[in-house]
Amino acid sequence: MKISTKGRYALRLMLDLAIYDTGDPVRIRDIAARQEISEKYLEQIISILNKAGYVKSVRGPQGGYHLMKEPAQYTVGMILRLTEGSLAPVACLEDEVNACERQDGCVTLRLWQMLNQAVSDVVDRVTLADLVEWHEEKSGNYVI
Repeated sequence: MKISTKGRYALRLMLDLAIYDTGDPVRIRDIAARQEISEKYLEQIISILNKAGYVKSVRGPQGGYHLMKEPAQYTVGMILRLTEGSLAPVACLEDEVNACERQDGCVTLRLWQMLNQAVSDVVDRVTLADLVEWHEEKSGNYVI
């Protein structure tokens, strides 16, 4: 499993919204400058997040985006699965029911299940609020 730029940038975008929430909407232009990511690419990602109800857009000259919920209500897993799809290490674990014809005799299936569970345990436990806290521990000297 490898997380694409879309997943990594979505996480950075959401984290930026959480960190720079002053009550006013945060502009994509500002996020793009802070994160050194193309505005066009962030617009594509914010569209996905907006459709999923993770962010709210505010129109107008002072417009931008807000998180729809508190940072503690978003897990890393939620954000990554939205942008990446399944985080399963092998195709046979992507669906709820494993339809692989070889599963009964597959020696490595147990390994892939353990790996899948380990990844899920981490990404579903760490929240956006945790990432904000980790950012604050770095005293703002770390680029997200």
